[in-house]
Amino acid sequence: MKILYATSEATPFCKTGGLADVAGSLPPALAAAGAETAVILPLYQKVKEKFGGEMEFVCFDYVDLAWRHAYCGLFRMERAGVTWYFLDNEQYFLRPDLYGYMDDGERFGFFSRAVVRMLPHLSFWPEVIHCNDWQTALIPIYLKDDGVRDDRYRRIRTVLSVHNIEYQGRYGLETLGDLFGLDHGWADDGTILMDGDVNLLKGAILCADAVNAVSPTYAEELKYAYYAHGMESIMRRCSYKLSGVLNGIDTVRYDPETDPLLVAHYHAGNVSNKAQNKAQLQKLLGLQEVPDVPIIGIVSRLVTHKGLDLICEVLHDMMELPVQVAVLGKGDYKYEEFFRWATRQYPGRLSARLDYSEELATMIYSGADLFLMPSRSEPCGLSQMIAMRYGTVPIVRETGGLKDTVHPYEAWRDSGNGFTFASYHSGDMLYVIRQAVSLYRDNPEAFRRLQERGMEADFSWNRSAKQYLAIYASITGEKAQIPEEQPARTETQLPAPNAEPVQPEKAPEKPAEMQTPPKTPAKKPAATKQKKKGTAGKKTPRKTAKPSDKKKA
Repeated sequence: MKILYATSEATPFCKTGGLADVAGSLPPALAAAGAETAVILPLYQKVKEKFGGEMEFVCFDYVDLAWRHAYCGLFRMERAGVTWYFLDNEQYFLRPDLYGYMDDGERFGFFSRAVVRMLPHLSFWPEVIHCNDWQTALIPIYLKDDGVRDDRYRRIRTVLSVHNIEYQGRYGLETLGDLFGLDHGWADDGTILMDGDVNLLKGAILCADAVNAVSPTYAEELKYAYYAHGMESIMRRCSYKLSGVLNGIDTVRYDPETDPLLVAHYHAGNVSNKAQNKAQLQKLLGLQEVPDVPIIGIVSRLVTHKGLDLICEVLHDMMELPVQVAVLGKGDYKYEEFFRWATRQYPGRLSARLDYSEELATMIYSGADLFLMPSRSEPCGLSQMIAMRYGTVPIVRETGGLKDTVHPYEAWRDSGNGFTFASYHSGDMLYVIRQAVSLYRDNPEAFRRLQERGMEADFSWNRSAKQYLAIYASITGEKAQIPEEQPARTETQLPAPNAEPVQPEKAPEKPAEMQTPPKTPAKKPAATKQKKKGTAGKKTPRKTAKPSDKKKA
């Protein structure tokens, strides 16, 4: 099978978030599973500066985007069993950042148009083009547009992965023809029109042959207004082609036995050397060098949907516990100011680095004892998997991929790999933090077994790659063998994260956030959930033309 993976970023070339990790790891896993795989992405300035010497120039051509007739160069390189293609246009991509420009819509409209235009110059004609988020959402639309005139394009099947539905690529109606070069019929029949705006992601969801959310739980959550950002009716309409394949992590890169960034290596059978990394982290961040006090690590973009409001509400209560806190990330000004204040308030016990560093992130993953992710929404999340890989026990809210990967600790049968809470409520978060700290201090053997279960979990791309190949096969008509250990998931066959067998279908439950919260902070997690009642999709007000969505992962 011939797969072309289209993405706006990929490690190790360029990265702003989790999409880059996925795009850098999934294609090699697909290639290892037997698929002929290529990746295509823009030739950004930072990519050219760092990797330009390793690329070979293939050819150039001209791309028509509405009234524009623009140069497009094609470069390639071989890496990890995958052919990597880079599309060059200095007007659009020779810039210091990947996103955040007023013409992002035109930039990625050009990229999508160029992907389709440059197909004849690639080493193979793809059977499937796998697109990702709004930056590549026009590819399925352009393929259908060109397929009217050329049967070769009509034979290509498309898959769209939704990494974060909040960013949809919305623009004023006047951009349909003048910017993207599409006939008004695409808006007249409602394919690309939503609430009076051009909505690129909606068009791709309707036009793609298969749609994938990046975790089984997220695929179900997208049918609710609370999570879908106005797209719930579209996701329910397309539920017949919607799946949820959990992301993986690069288990070679994130390996505590070999990671060169660690001061001491360790493995699941013996985590004693983890203490040396903890001491190094305390020294690096200016924390008190006390070995028996648990460190709570936070590596996150500092934005609302990461659940930082919960931390702000109960930080004083958290710091009454015998803990230290290490924070790494940047984002909204109000959260950055809060953690600056908190660092001054708790010197030697709380340290916040308002930046991002891969090296420091790895030190927190390996040196911390607990890892906090209280996200309001989390399509998949990679940090909790990386933390577990390094023996750091996660504390998460049950949403998206966090619910699929972190199973709550149950003392009575000594099971689970972390601590979880369901309601988006600071009292519930504080309750499980207290549980985690208590286990660390009072039952170190049980805590060590919790670490080992997390470290031994399989978060590699091997299983996910096979599930993607099954999706590709289903839309191309080929046969594929689904791995026995994890049957193909559909929207009515999503296993509960703690269950061994797949349970019979049950009526969907109302998300915890949509239930009536308690008036005072809860003393323990809510134990009862209400059943989901039918809800109608909400309409959002008509919007005017706006600049492009910034890519965030």
